[in-house]
Amino acid sequence: MAITVQIPTALRRHTDGVGSVNCAASNLNELFSVLDEKFPQLKPHLRDDQGQIRRFLNVYVNEEDIRFLGGPTYAFQEGDEVLLVPSIAGGSV
Repeated sequence: MAITVQIPTALRRHTDGVGSVNCAASNLNELFSVLDEKFPQLKPHLRDDQGQIRRFLNVYVNEEDIRFLGGPTYAFQEGDEVLLVPSIAGGSV
């Protein structure tokens, strides 16, 4: 399945500045494996030590939260656009 992955600015320091990747993956696990191989520095920002998606990483498929599409078992469709969005907290009052 050919999909496009959009990598936000906050994660691009781990992808040598690459903001978009076209790849073949049928589900989230395969996608993360492709990204792990292509960008080893990105790996700890995607999965925890047990291999589960990081708690503060949101994944959207065609602007829909993947959790509402079946979560990690969602089967990507040809042409899907995946957006990885890390939750960022902080600031001042």
